[in-house]
Amino acid sequence: MTVGIWTFAFDGKEIGALRTAAREVESLGFTALWFGEYRGREALTQAALLLEATTTLTVATGIARFSERSAAAAEAAGRTLAEAYPGRFTLGLGGHRPGGGSAMQDYLDAMDAADLDFASASRPRRLLAALGPKMLKLAATQTGGAHTYFVPPEHTAFARETMGPDAYLAAEQAVVLGPDPLRARQIAREHVASYVRLAAHQRANLRRLGYTEEDLADGGSDRLVDAIVAYRSEQEVADRIRAHLDAGADHVCVQVLGDGPEIPVDGWRRLAALVL
Repeated sequence: MTVGIWTFAFDGKEIGALRTAAREVESLGFTALWFGEYRGREALTQAALLLEATTTLTVATGIARFSERSAAAAEAAGRTLAEAYPGRFTLGLGGHRPGGGSAMQDYLDAMDAADLDFASASRPRRLLAALGPKMLKLAATQTGGAHTYFVPPEHTAFARETMGPDAYLAAEQAVVLGPDPLRARQIAREHVASYVRLAAHQRANLRRLGYTEEDLADGGSDRLVDAIVAYRSEQEVADRIRAHLDAGADHVCVQVLGDGPEIPVDGWRRLAALVL
């Protein structure tokens, strides 16, 4: 399986802990390490630190917010990392601005038009955070593909059909690997609730997939929690990852939800033993 790790757990952690965690992900055999840019360190600087700490691991922003830097800055940083670490950096872009897809189109055009003087013409793989049909089509035509988040396998099938066979598709999957089934379900529910209560674009995407207002109420129905997070058994976790790949994903980046704020290294080790 082509499986990577997706994590929020780097937020607030010291640099040494991040480097150690990245080396652990690499040593376990995962193909990529993804992290989000929501709090804390600037994403492309952090990517450089993680790339420097490892030797073969792909490091991917999932995602770098396009509202946080100019298009020229994003292009220059991406090319710098691609030149320094050939084939090992993926620039995932996303975020929200007035104008939606047209704002992202303008940003991509500005990246392509940036007047840069580089000895190397190397560019990283560039992906868009995409859920709906317009952004998925933009991802397929203007970048290397899409990075999807908070989606069940049926969305992966929809994304593949929308983008066509050639665009790269990396789907995030949240899992809980723990011995206590009641606590695992609670962690899964807390994760789902944090998005359906606050993220309008996630709610809109779930409605497109057939989830109802009842599914989205009160932090999410049992049906929705079960669709978004694999938590009931290790076999379910393995089957869910396989379901994304069977539905058309090229890569699944797994977010191991921990019971607390610490970096879930033990969960990564259990996941590696299960799927690699």
